[in-house]
Amino acid sequence: MAYDEALAERLRDELGDEVTEKKMFGGVGFLVAGNMAVGVSSGGELIVRADPADYEGFTQEPGARPFEIGGRGMKGWLLIDPTTLADHADLVRWIDRGTSYAGSLPPK
Repeated sequence: MAYDEALAERLRDELGDEVTEKKMFGGVGFLVAGNMAVGVSSGGELIVRADPADYEGFTQEPGARPFEIGGRGMKGWLLIDPTTLADHADLVRWIDRGTSYAGSLPPK
């Protein structure tokens, strides 16, 4: 399944030159200093890398769920249902969470 190009374009518009773009997870990821911050999964969901200290609270928010690969959860990684991102402010909030955390990590 192809990723949601419209969601990827919304991310590009918001992120500008702050990030580099890379195909990954069957979708596209956006990296800050080499660290994945946000992306679009092959299923069209927003991928967000979040501070593990905030992870449990974030999973309780509408449309958010743990990101799993092969049935294994990845703590600190979330999938956000695109139907909860219609409001631009909600998208920006998730982008800010991902870029803030990725930006706090050592560059790769």
